[in-house]
Amino acid sequence: MKWAIALHGGAGDISKDMPLQKKEEVETALSQCLQLGISALRDSCSAMDVAELVVRALEDNPLFNAGRGSVLTTEGTIEMEASIMDGPSRKCGAVSGLTSVINPISLARLVMEKTPHVYLAFAGAEMFARQQGVATAEPKYFLTEKSTKQLHAVQQLLARQTCSSEDITYKEAQPTCKLESSADVSLNGTLSGSQPFIGETVGCVVIDKLGHCVAATSTGGRTNKMVGRIGDTPLVGAGNYANHLCAVSATGIGEYIIRGMVGHNVAAIMEYKGASLAEAVTEVIDKQVEQGTTGLVAVSSSGELAMAFNTTGMYRAAADESGYYEVGIWN
Repeated sequence: MKWAIALHGGAGDISKDMPLQKKEEVETALSQCLQLGISALRDSCSAMDVAELVVRALEDNPLFNAGRGSVLTTEGTIEMEASIMDGPSRKCGAVSGLTSVINPISLARLVMEKTPHVYLAFAGAEMFARQQGVATAEPKYFLTEKSTKQLHAVQQLLARQTCSSEDITYKEAQPTCKLESSADVSLNGTLSGSQPFIGETVGCVVIDKLGHCVAATSTGGRTNKMVGRIGDTPLVGAGNYANHLCAVSATGIGEYIIRGMVGHNVAAIMEYKGASLAEAVTEVIDKQVEQGTTGLVAVSSSGELAMAFNTTGMYRAAADESGYYEVGIWN
């Protein structure tokens, strides 16, 4: 069996007018994380170890919305979440509501391996992290200049709107109320004139030389999300899923990914319709979720790779043992 790996750093309204320096920073970070995974696979590391290793590296990079780069809630606080799943055994672990854990993906793995449960959240997850000796940090570690500016910009925009606050959610579609400038808001309800909307997630899928598929996903959520909001990332079958056929990590607007059960549906189409990975991914991305909301990376137990999105772009990278290598943002 040949190994293969794919990773993402978010999908969304990514402008092709992105400054060259930012584009190069993102592509370099994706390349470095991909190379980390490639080296581990060449050393015969397991898919589980590789997926965790790569997602930890993404969590440590403040360019991405996970771990240190996590975005802020309406109250200016951090609430991180993650999940990891082993395809052959379907064992999985998930966490959410984390405020101090440096690498949520590692805590998710500990939930899978050290508890009888699948999912721990908020105070219980933090307590478990302390019991396991997981590395933690004070809030200032997570409060980056980028995330603070993003929150202030979104809140200022909402404050300038001329309609009542109950007409505005962090919209799943364009607001029906009048804005001071319609150009200020993208389809996904975030500032289009400053930081582009990114799908608020990082993830990695791996198949190792033994044919084992693993999916790992981590996120800080959505800028200006309500305190206590839980997205698709820790929900097994939605933003993260793996079985004997494939592994899937999704990114985008979590509410749509949850409704579409994106990860599980890719696997189900393969299993029940006999579709290839590419066919299953295309059906889900094109037909089962709203356009402009979702991206994913996936790998099959036969070594196929897929990276697809119905947004303007997705930070992504992939490679396999045959020599295929890709780092990209747009189509």
